[in-house]
Amino acid sequence: MPAALVALMICVFAIGTTEYVIAGILPEVAADLGVSVPAAGQLVTAYALTIVVGGPVLTALTVRRPRKGLLLALMALFLAGTVLSAVAPSYEALLGGRIVSALTHGTFFAVTTVVATSMVPPDRAASAIAMVAAGLNLATILGVPLGTYIGQQFGWRATFVVIAALGAVGAAGVAALLPRSEAGSGGVLRAELAVFRRRGVQLALAMTVFGYAGVFTCLTYIAPLLTEVTGFSGQAVSVLLTLFGVGALVGNLVAGRLADRAPMTSLAGVLAALAVVLLLFPLAAGSKVAAVVAVVAFGVTAFATVPGLQSRVIAQAEGAPTLAASTNISAFQLANALGAAIGGWIVSDFGLTRTGPVGALLALVGLLITGYAIAHDRRVARTTGQGGPTEQVSQPVGA
Repeated sequence: MPAALVALMICVFAIGTTEYVIAGILPEVAADLGVSVPAAGQLVTAYALTIVVGGPVLTALTVRRPRKGLLLALMALFLAGTVLSAVAPSYEALLGGRIVSALTHGTFFAVTTVVATSMVPPDRAASAIAMVAAGLNLATILGVPLGTYIGQQFGWRATFVVIAALGAVGAAGVAALLPRSEAGSGGVLRAELAVFRRRGVQLALAMTVFGYAGVFTCLTYIAPLLTEVTGFSGQAVSVLLTLFGVGALVGNLVAGRLADRAPMTSLAGVLAALAVVLLLFPLAAGSKVAAVVAVVAFGVTAFATVPGLQSRVIAQAEGAPTLAASTNISAFQLANALGAAIGGWIVSDFGLTRTGPVGALLALVGLLITGYAIAHDRRVARTTGQGGPTEQVSQPVGA
C-alpha cells in the first residue's frame, strides 16, 4: 500500500479520536466549565448533527477543489477547531470548537476514501478503504483510552492538545507524500448531484442506514447489558470494549480483502453474520465466557460492514463519487442516531436483552436491500450488455 495511505490513516485516527474521546472526559469537562454532565453530553449530539448536515454541504461547496489541497485545508480547519477546544474559556466556546472540527469530518473521510481508491488498482479498492478506516478502529482501541487517561491525569485540555499534535503530524505526511491531484472528478456540482438519481446509489445509502443501525441498537447499550445482565464490573467492561475494538480492527481489514474479490457477496455474508451474532447476544449475555466471545464477534462483524458499504457507494457513483461518499458518511451517523433511539425505546419498554434481536432485524433489512441490489445489478448487466461478474455494476443516471 502507498505510504500516503498511512498519513491519511493518522489524520483519520486524530479526527476519530476527537469524535469519540469526549465521552471519556465528559465529567472533567462538565466540572471545569460549570455545566451538568447531560449538558456536556450535548457536545456529542452537536458533533454528530454537524457531520450529518455539514458534511454533504461542505463537500458540495468544495467539489471543484484539487483533492490534495482540499485535504490539507480540511486538516487546517480541523486543527483550528481542536485548538479552539483546547483553549475554550467557556462551554459555548468549546461547543463552537467541536462544531468547527466536525465540519471537516464527513468531507475529509469522503475525499480520503476517493483518493485512497484512486491510488491502488481497482481490485484493491476496498482494502485501501479498510486501511484508511483502520484509523477509526485505532481511535477506539488506543485513542479513546489514552485520551481519557491524559484528560484524567493532566486535564481535559491536554487531550485536545495531543490530538492537535497528532493531526499536525498526519497533515505533514499528507503534504509530503500525497501526489498532486486535479480537481474532483468532473469538477461540476451538477454531476455530483446527478448520481443520486441512480438506483444503485440510493440502494447503497439505504443499506448503510438499515444495516448499520442494527449495530448501534445494541452497541449503544452494551455497557449496562454487560454490567447488569452478565455481571461484569465497570473495569472489566473497559477491557471488553477494548476487545471489541480489536475485533473491529480485524473485521475491517479482513472484510476489505474479501470485498476486493467479491464486494456484494461478502457484504451480504457479513450482514448475515452480524444478524446471527446480534440474535444470539441475549443468550451469550447469561455467561461471562460466552459474553466475551460474543463481544469480540460483534466487533468483527459490526466493522466488517464498513469497507463494503463505502466501496459500494463509490462504485455506484462512478464518475462523480465525492458527494455520494460524503453522504454515506452522514448515513453512518444517521444509522448511529436511529439505532440508539430504537435501542433506547427497546430498553425502556422491553429490557436490555432485547436490543440484540431488534438490532438483528435491522441488519436483516439491510441484508434484504443488499439482495435486491444484487438482483438489480444483474438486471442492469443484462440490459447494458456488460456481461461478466455483476458484483459491482456501475449504472447510468436514472438506472
